[in-house]
Amino acid sequence: MIREAGALHQDVTAYSILDRSLVRRGSTPAAALRETVRFARQAEELGYHRFWVSEHHSVPGVAGSAPTVLAAAVAAATSRIRVGTGGVMVPNHRPLVVAEQFGVLESLYPGRVDMGLGRSVGFTGGIRRALGHGKDDADRFGDQLTELLGYFTGTQTAHPGVHALPAEGLRPQAFVLAMGAGADIAAEHGLPMVIGAGARMPDAVARYRAGFRPSAWAARPYVVVAVSVAVGASAEEAALLLLPEAWSTARSRVGGAFPPLVPAEEVAGAEMGARERAYLEESLKGQLHGTESEVAVALGSLVATSGADEVLVTMNTYDLDRRLDSYRRLASIFRG
Repeated sequence: MIREAGALHQDVTAYSILDRSLVRRGSTPAAALRETVRFARQAEELGYHRFWVSEHHSVPGVAGSAPTVLAAAVAAATSRIRVGTGGVMVPNHRPLVVAEQFGVLESLYPGRVDMGLGRSVGFTGGIRRALGHGKDDADRFGDQLTELLGYFTGTQTAHPGVHALPAEGLRPQAFVLAMGAGADIAAEHGLPMVIGAGARMPDAVARYRAGFRPSAWAARPYVVVAVSVAVGASAEEAALLLLPEAWSTARSRVGGAFPPLVPAEEVAGAEMGARERAYLEESLKGQLHGTESEVAVALGSLVATSGADEVLVTMNTYDLDRRLDSYRRLASIFRG
């Protein structure tokens, strides 16, 4: 693998973005959603391959709760970039409805739609009850995935005589978010896999490649590695960009709620208890930051370790201009 700065774009086929529509202090969820759409247009101009949105329920600091609806808005506001979900949590929905939604998206924006699918359920018992599902539904993900894909191919047998229109006959690109047993399920169904960078990644990728079965959806294994990346004029500046989201994550673990993002300098100067500080440091583990040359080397190492076909970047910070600057600097790396 080539690891020098300026040559990294030769290692993988694409660099993409996952945006979670995080709320900033003093702003609103509506503003966060509009910002996601604006950010997608900027990502397209910078040459990113995909722009994905996520699904979170009853999280005050996260506005992204209806990914297929938001993906439609993103697709309408852009013209070239692929648009999709990272992902729709299948256990929260009926496979028929998910197939119909993606059928509509693929019909309206043919050749641009990605169907990223996950197996997580609602975070709390209250949310799961409100969604009408329980923890055990995650164990049925493989069967739900078979049914969902079958609606597109016209081969589903769970409900004879039922057709998902306009999905039948269409092929949005399907991906499996490989949390837990997801790598094995992706391999069994012959689908591309998305996995977070971390200690468990090499083993999961090896299992996925070894067990992959070619399908109508993919002829060979395809690995997308997700990682947080911040690029700045200096390593210190880049590190600051990661603090707001890491702090909100730490606060969610201490207090049970994900608060809106606050300025990075405020987090850096805040007094924290030992527990909160530990969670903050844990949230920052595995995230890449530095100057263009430093990040190019770090990404080169990640690609070499994983054999990734694609890198999915997720990074949010309070200051929107500084976030865009980071993504612009990252684009200069993979575009050479």
